[in-house]
Amino acid sequence: MPAGRWQCSVTIETGRGTGPLKPGQPADAQAAAFGAKSCGDLRVRRKMVRSVPCVRRTRAPRKLDGRSLPDTAMSFATATAAPLFPVASLDRIDDGISAVRGEIELQLRMRHAGQRALRLRYELVGASGAPVVLVAGGISAHRHLAANSAYAEKGWAEGLVGVGRALDPAQRRLLGFDFVGADGELDAPIDTTDQADAIAALLDALHIEQLHGFVGYSYGALVGLQLAIRHPARLHKLIAVSGAHRPHPYASAWRALQRRAVALGQLQCAESHGLALARQFAMLSYRTPEEFGERFDAPPEVVNGRVRVAAEDYLDAAGAQYVARTRVNAYLRLSESIDLHRVDPAAVSVPTLVVAVEGDRLVPLSDLVALVEGLGQRGSLRVLRSPYGHDAFLKETDRIDAILATALRLPGETA
Repeated sequence: MPAGRWQCSVTIETGRGTGPLKPGQPADAQAAAFGAKSCGDLRVRRKMVRSVPCVRRTRAPRKLDGRSLPDTAMSFATATAAPLFPVASLDRIDDGISAVRGEIELQLRMRHAGQRALRLRYELVGASGAPVVLVAGGISAHRHLAANSAYAEKGWAEGLVGVGRALDPAQRRLLGFDFVGADGELDAPIDTTDQADAIAALLDALHIEQLHGFVGYSYGALVGLQLAIRHPARLHKLIAVSGAHRPHPYASAWRALQRRAVALGQLQCAESHGLALARQFAMLSYRTPEEFGERFDAPPEVVNGRVRVAAEDYLDAAGAQYVARTRVNAYLRLSESIDLHRVDPAAVSVPTLVVAVEGDRLVPLSDLVALVEGLGQRGSLRVLRSPYGHDAFLKETDRIDAILATALRLPGETA
């Protein structure tokens, strides 16, 4: 290979088209499982792409927050994952604060699916030279944490990121990423070990030796526990909110029924309806009876000859919003990933703060007490009381911020 060239390609979106579902895609797989014919006439959106060679430039690499980041690719190899190239766009938000949004391609040896070529998208926002904190949420979360002047769209962690917060881009570099499988392209079992190994590859690609902190909520907490076990040198401290060392059987049963709702929708060639119903079931498991009693204590109405209860508008809206932004296969595979998760707390060697929510029906307090007991002297526990249950980390932002401020404080920093 000529000097200065890397074996990689950049994919550029040139348009969109439609095409029938191919054999092996989710609708066919689910239909076959029920002994039915596949929805062969169902049409899906797809990207039309072209590829161009990726050439290593000879000029000096850019400086990103005090470290060098190559313009195209770097060589990196491990038995687990090998990133082929980072593609990034650098935007200056303010003096000393930058925003980088990009992606790497990597070969990942997955626990249940063998070697796979994957694309991992990330966003890095913050002050030059500041400590890096990776923030990961539930299976619906993504790389964009909060709106900024470079990327103005609303993020999933708006209430937790901002001036004066523990996650202040002026004081920390905040790294977000799209989970493996979040694009819906990977139709294979995904383990939290796969997510952890992908993060390690991303950190290498970005020349980040160690994270000051990993803040994981829900599924993100499960991934953080795996990272702490498999790559302990890559993070200084883990904050695991509403995520345990194993799924509770009650929660797994909830998710299994949600996945069946999607399968039934696929049998009717209406998988979006199945996904909306699954999301509505999920909302009941995320929140608490106390919240519903306070918000929806109203008499039912008769509409077009059918009885409609007060919470149905809320549930319909939640389902529609989720379907608009989530691919069915991404939901199914990441939901399964939660149920595949298992770690031995004693194997975690990184200082870990566990945050539990009393009344969380998906991740009960008793499971998080067991996690902390297994962590031994490396673990500590904070308990919140909230009517929002599993969603408390999204709703109780001031209380979560106070916990993070203490946990992520650097030596010499004041409150």
